[in-house]
Amino acid sequence: MGFKVAVVGATGNVGREMLNILEERGFPADEVVALASRRSQGTEVSYGDRTLKVKALDTYDFSDTDIAVMSAGGNVSKEWSPKIGRQGCVVIDNSSAFRYDPDVPLIVPEVNPDAIVGFSKKNIIANPNCSTAQMVVALKPLHDAATIKRIVVSTYQSVSGAGKEGMDELFTQTRAVFVADPVEAKKFTKRIAFNVIPHIDVFMDDGSTKEEWKMVAETKKMLDPKIKLTATCVRVPVFIGHSEAVNVEFEKPISADEARDILREAPGCLVVDKREDGGYITPIESAGEDATYISRIREDSTLDNALNLWIVSDNLRKGAALNVLQIAELLIARGLIQPKKQAA
Repeated sequence: MGFKVAVVGATGNVGREMLNILEERGFPADEVVALASRRSQGTEVSYGDRTLKVKALDTYDFSDTDIAVMSAGGNVSKEWSPKIGRQGCVVIDNSSAFRYDPDVPLIVPEVNPDAIVGFSKKNIIANPNCSTAQMVVALKPLHDAATIKRIVVSTYQSVSGAGKEGMDELFTQTRAVFVADPVEAKKFTKRIAFNVIPHIDVFMDDGSTKEEWKMVAETKKMLDPKIKLTATCVRVPVFIGHSEAVNVEFEKPISADEARDILREAPGCLVVDKREDGGYITPIESAGEDATYISRIREDSTLDNALNLWIVSDNLRKGAALNVLQIAELLIARGLIQPKKQAA
């Protein structure tokens, strides 16, 4: 007997990717339901070779649903996740709404799988920010080996992190540049075509953006609260795939060769690191792939026990949809959830 799964926000970029990955991975679902707002009711979305008609979230009864994977934004999640959880359905939420709640585990299965047992307090599990998820996958095995003290990260984040509107704006602006039409900025604060914008999410009192703050808070919650981290998050004119230049200072000595060997054996990681033309990964090669890629592994000559890394991943997959479904698989593998129909 399989599980009944609801995909909330099924018409968005991440929701559609969740449906693709459910099918790709052969997730043990007997029934999959696509949900969204009323204005999307009746829209058709693909699930493998099947077509699902989207149902309205606000009239759906979750009492016989086992898992709800949420990608409908923070405000929707704040309203609906507790309601869904109280109906006995486990919510795995892709928004930031519950990431910093001490009663809600924030999970990357390769990093902190044991923390998942705390989900029963609210029946909610949080998925981290896309930029944090790929970074901690690469850093966890190195932290285990040499203990990270400090991280300095600069991100190069694709427009798909801002949803379909972000992708549409890059496409529209790029076309406008080529045909000499006026370039309008709607989703982003400045033109994104042939430009980079050092601003993701809102500004905070200390001058950092909320995206940068998220990387600090989430790394501390999942990896180690003692780690110091500073981030600069930048939107770049790339459709899919986030890249990160990461400088890491360790307590213990670790060489680039040692790091390379550790990462080659680490779950979820794929090392592509040849010191030659093209011997590294770029975002376009990560699109559609599950791995977190690590390239440009080298020692920092300005600091003891420090390394530089280049980390790239598909933000719609490991940064969002894939990680959500890996959390669901972890729940099942550890016997923490049973199908309601079977239980009945």
